[in-house]
Amino acid sequence: MPERLFVCTPSKLGAYADCPRRYRYAYVDRPAPQKGPPWAHNSLGASVHNALRGWYALPVDRRRPEAVAGLLKGSWVRDGYRDEEQERAAFRRALGWLESYLDGQEPTAEPVGVERVVAVKTGVLAFNGRADRIDSRPGPSGPELVIVDYKTGRTGLDADDARGSQALALYAYAAERVFRRPCRRVELHHLPTGTVAGHDHSAESLDRQLRRAEETARDIMAAERAVTGGDDPDDAFPATPGTRCGWCDYRRTCPEGAQTPGREPWAAVERAD
Repeated sequence: MPERLFVCTPSKLGAYADCPRRYRYAYVDRPAPQKGPPWAHNSLGASVHNALRGWYALPVDRRRPEAVAGLLKGSWVRDGYRDEEQERAAFRRALGWLESYLDGQEPTAEPVGVERVVAVKTGVLAFNGRADRIDSRPGPSGPELVIVDYKTGRTGLDADDARGSQALALYAYAAERVFRRPCRRVELHHLPTGTVAGHDHSAESLDRQLRRAEETARDIMAAERAVTGGDDPDDAFPATPGTRCGWCDYRRTCPEGAQTPGREPWAAVERAD
């Protein structure tokens, strides 16, 4: 019998690559361990993404600067903040990011997709993911697709980050097959600084990223089979302790992670103030 395909998203692959133990808690154990409290920086990022989705859902004649505050207010996620003062400061900061970013976007431009799901199957993977935005731009042989990913977190993103992003590469690989148009350009749009970090993939570099994803999938399926066969789940899905443990949703469940001091839910937003 052919081996079943591994159904995955970029976040699912990334969870295992970061820490197999975290992957197990999120996707294998049932019932899953209880997560920690929501993170304010995730709420901030989701709010900005939702507002940008709302912008492109507006008719072209309503894509005006005065609409931005209402879009952000209507999509605002309140979870995780220390108090109302911090939340209000985060709202003002996010509004400034959006106003500055959208001032540089052509309001009449219609993306090929906004939060568009793209999917593809290989001999190993059944991949699907939701791209923040897919643009169409002129290329040497006709229109080409561009994957755009919004970022609201850490600064210092550069072309190496865009080049090394497995998620962006998989989006590009899938989008090219879904729309039957070339898709090699990937971009990280960092709203806090207004910078764009981009990379132009080749067919070979996209294929390398796909092979890496397939190898991760094989490792995950092997670990799952080991647990089914009676192996200790902690051995099949080992923890990789480090500084990121302080930010893990399952830190309190994980014996290794619990040894790392936890971060307050609002810490990343406070650090950015």
